[in-house]
Amino acid sequence: MTKADRSKGETVQRTRGKRSLPDQVAAHVRELVMSGQLRFPEFVRLDQVAADLGISVTPVREGLLTLRAEGLLQLEPRRGFMVAPLSGDDVRDLFWVQAQLEGELAARAAPRLSDDDLGRLDELQQGLADALAEGRLDEIEDLNHRFHHLLAMAGRSPKLTWFLGQAVKHTPSRYYETIDGWVQASVDDHYPILDALHARDPETARTAMQDHIRHAGELLSRHVDRRTTE
Repeated sequence: MTKADRSKGETVQRTRGKRSLPDQVAAHVRELVMSGQLRFPEFVRLDQVAADLGISVTPVREGLLTLRAEGLLQLEPRRGFMVAPLSGDDVRDLFWVQAQLEGELAARAAPRLSDDDLGRLDELQQGLADALAEGRLDEIEDLNHRFHHLLAMAGRSPKLTWFLGQAVKHTPSRYYETIDGWVQASVDDHYPILDALHARDPETARTAMQDHIRHAGELLSRHVDRRTTE
């Protein structure tokens, strides 16, 4: 079993019990599309997805219908689900929305974070830096998620956090290492955010977070544009 296969299996196991089967399918295929593993005009094989996730075909179809509603797939009569065109500009739009939401939550969190919260963020950041330096790429996605999740919760806005959850669905995690610069940005871009949080400076925290998310979006946009021309 390859490292990628192990990572995929671990991700699926973590999500079971937390998501319905159709939601697991949607998350799995969404990542394949957003990372360029599946791209227009390829068709999604229901039996292959079912085998990958160890489930039946019925929830696979339900999950793919969710992605059709999102515009990531289109249903071709008598042929099945085909990946819809996805451009770098589409990705930039998605990350623009995410940047506004995370920027606002970071600004709200800045005066509210306790010293313990700041210490935990520092620990997570050190973990990210160590994992990058030692090539433990499989740990970076989890540490990065925990860093952003702590900040989002500290923003104390359930509505904004819910909307952010919808936007973050389109951020690749299992295939992030295939995107040039993505892993490095997950570490480097956090330092200005932390500086602003330690200074209790809401507007600088907002700007630093927005810059970080837009940078990630630009990296993924370039990746998508390259894949569509191959």
